[in-house]
Amino acid sequence: MIKIFTLLNKEEWISYVGNSAEYDFYHTWHYHSLETAGEPILFVYEEADTYIGFPLLQRKIPGSDYSDLTCVYGFSGPLSNKKIDEIDEAMMDNYKVAFNNFLIKEKYVSVFVRLHPFYKQQKLLEKFGGVHENGKTVVFDLSLTIDEQRKKYRQSTMDAIKHAWKKGFRVEDETNTAGINTFVEIYTENMKRVGASSYYLFNEKYFSEILNTSEYEARLLTVYDKDIAIASTIIAFTNGIIQAHLVGARAEYLHHSPTKFLADSITQIGREKGMKYYNLGGGLGFKNDKLFDWKCAFSDLHFDFKTWRYIANPEVYRMLLQDKGIEENTEVDFFPLYRYA
Repeated sequence: MIKIFTLLNKEEWISYVGNSAEYDFYHTWHYHSLETAGEPILFVYEEADTYIGFPLLQRKIPGSDYSDLTCVYGFSGPLSNKKIDEIDEAMMDNYKVAFNNFLIKEKYVSVFVRLHPFYKQQKLLEKFGGVHENGKTVVFDLSLTIDEQRKKYRQSTMDAIKHAWKKGFRVEDETNTAGINTFVEIYTENMKRVGASSYYLFNEKYFSEILNTSEYEARLLTVYDKDIAIASTIIAFTNGIIQAHLVGARAEYLHHSPTKFLADSITQIGREKGMKYYNLGGGLGFKNDKLFDWKCAFSDLHFDFKTWRYIANPEVYRMLLQDKGIEENTEVDFFPLYRYA
């Protein structure tokens, strides 16, 4: 049986996600309610006492009668009341048929989803094809003691943290209006400095709302040098995983490396809360860039990050590329290609 939920079906969405064996805050109704890049839907396929859910964003394709599906900013992908890799093959095969029929009926051309690096969602999606290796994400294993963890740091990273201790830096929980105002200032300045696209720029309302929900726990933590806020981050705690969602530091304090001190401090908070992992993420676009190298200085535990790039209607996909004058076999790492500008 198939069910399609929208944001109007809040209770149902919350129930299916909350009863799943593995999920993160990126799957929740509340997080999807903040999305502006498309209209959120939750596709659910059920057989007997097992279900597979898939939160997605639907977008009209300009100049056509077709749409496509994508995902929220972050790591999402399918979920179930069983671990994905424990669902029997017959149900996964039936799911493939049902989901493909849904895509064709609703005139969806393609699907792009960032998969969750901690869950084996690829076992289901490999039945469709289109699972794409996208790089690595750097992870703290919080089952290690803090001393074992710090032995894995590069010397330059440990030196920066010791420098912060010597300077008397401290981390404050600032999950309040004043903290949000500070974060907006620091984060926006940070994103503009690194030349981030508008996709990574969020307003004060977004930051306030992402922190205020009962579906997951999120905190805003700020590093202080005496009474000056010098770095800030929003993190989320869900099912044993801490996600480093957004972070920024003041330009004039970068030489003090306050975000290294902040990352180390968060692992201690995580241990106190019984968390298993702290996911730092990868490089920009999950490339092996300077940001990825910075994160690798903390941990040698790296998880594979994959995306699902599925073409549901190859004929229309080719037509859309032709309309844009785009070669189908281009080397550009972008999906779907007809949205490449």
